[in-house]
Amino acid sequence: MKASVLFVCLGNICRSPTAHGIFKKLVDDAGLNNTVAIDSCGTGDWHLDHAPDKRAQTAALQQGFDLSGLRSRLICQADFIRFDYILVMDKKNLHDVLLLCPEQFKHKCELFLTYANELAVDEVPDPYYGGDDGFEDVIEMIKVASLNLLKEIQAID
Repeated sequence: MKASVLFVCLGNICRSPTAHGIFKKLVDDAGLNNTVAIDSCGTGDWHLDHAPDKRAQTAALQQGFDLSGLRSRLICQADFIRFDYILVMDKKNLHDVLLLCPEQFKHKCELFLTYANELAVDEVPDPYYGGDDGFEDVIEMIKVASLNLLKEIQAID
């Protein structure tokens, strides 16, 4: 395996599954599906084993990203060992992840938009309580960060 990537948000029904689906399609399109492992999870347990939010699925599908097969889950200790990149959507998520993370793996945890400096924002906003346009904005941010992350992974020897 060349790299493993875990996307993390609060409930694992909007932002992190959107990132999971977008990044998976980019990885598949690049022919790297056998060398890059991808998953997503949440820090809160309100939606365990639920499909992504219908609005997230609809907005993603309109751009060719299928999230329908994904199911929410909670971050666990094994994730810190298994994944090379633990990419969180906002500072609160990062705080919560770092509280759970063993010291030797904290270097793996970072804000996902670290890979999208050109956006001049560091957090992916939670669209859950907003309108449909919030989901579209999230997709655009995630696409930029995902493309940059993929470039980094492709550069790994």
